[in-house]
Amino acid sequence: MGLLKRLFGGKPDATPAATTASPQVAQGRTIRYDPGLVDGLKDDHQELVAMYTRLGEQVAAGEFHGVDAALQEFKIRLEAHLLTENVRFYVYLEQSMADDEVNSELIRGFRREMNSIARGVVEFVRRYRQQPVGPATQAQFIREHGEVGRLLAQRIAREEAELYVLYQP
Repeated sequence: MGLLKRLFGGKPDATPAATTASPQVAQGRTIRYDPGLVDGLKDDHQELVAMYTRLGEQVAAGEFHGVDAALQEFKIRLEAHLLTENVRFYVYLEQSMADDEVNSELIRGFRREMNSIARGVVEFVRRYRQQPVGPATQAQFIREHGEVGRLLAQRIAREEAELYVLYQP
């Protein structure tokens, strides 16, 4: 499913309510439930993990050609996933659970945590695009790649087990 279709549900009247950091919905506008959204986000997770894993295997094998492009491609796919989550998923949950303070706080906490992890991943990518990966940086890259990968894997597991179950019509 394409990014625009996932973002806007493929329907002219399913426009996002807000694209700013505020979860507030403009009067008369809402994010509608999309029955395929969670499956699409889980598919994204699988794709991102596979891309990230291949990247680490490539560097570990000493194959440095194409690492820069792979880092950029991973960053682009991650940002597209995060945009979908922020616009379609989190805003929907926040508006549908506005009267449930416990779950609302859980959702806000997940969102803050993911934004923090995303900043770390983007910084990791930026660093290794500015300082290309090669024999001199291979060991450091592999170590940092493992640390970032563990954070992403833990986050994905928690998101799918604890957060995605809250997404209901």
